Amino acid sequence: MGATARRGLSRKLIIAALPAAALALALTACGGGQTPASTTTTADSSPSEQTTSASPTATATPSTAPSTSAAAALCTAAMLSGSVDDSGGGAAGSIYMKLIVKNTTDKVCILDGYPGVSLVGDGNGTQIGAAADRDPAAPSSGPITLEPGASAAGVLRYTQAGNYQNCERVEADGLRVYPPSATDALYIAHPLTACSNEDIKLLTIGAFQP
Repeated sequence: MGATARRGLSRKLIIAALPAAALALALTACGGGQTPASTTTTADSSPSEQTTSASPTATATPSTAPSTSAAAALCTAAMLSGSVDDSGGGAAGSIYMKLIVKNTTDKVCILDGYPGVSLVGDGNGTQIGAAADRDPAAPSSGPITLEPGASAAGVLRYTQAGNYQNCERVEADGLRVYPPSATDALYIAHPLTACSNEDIKLLTIGAFQP
């Protein structure tokens, strides 16, 4: 085969091969630009549902015991009225009287012990002489529950001022009375002759009794 014939055969083979090469190139070009689809697996982020049994809450059981009322307060002068009963007579220059107090409120109160007693005058409650001594022969019998309208009494002994030669006599118009442990006082009108001398004690008082 001559050179001219060989060149012609080679040209035919190249031309025949061109469509196949072009097709392969096109396929390669189309496939080379694609990225394989990524597969994303999403984990279930919601926590698994758990059922827990809550422990029962302890509930305080109300007491069925009867409630006790608050203890009654001590009687104050503002809760009381006072009077003197001097019908008890006297002996050896002394007069025995009853010092009486009455609960004028609608509340119970407590009397416990000796009252404080003194003679007063000038129409304004000015104390005259010494306050009453406590009578050890008439001790307290314990707390007295004074119901509304109820009364209690203590024995008040008054020694007549004329028994003392050095007594500086002053007319008293009544008594000032402090209930046991109270800081306020009540006034009881009851005229008596007092001694202004601080060293002369005309009064002696016993503890309150029912």
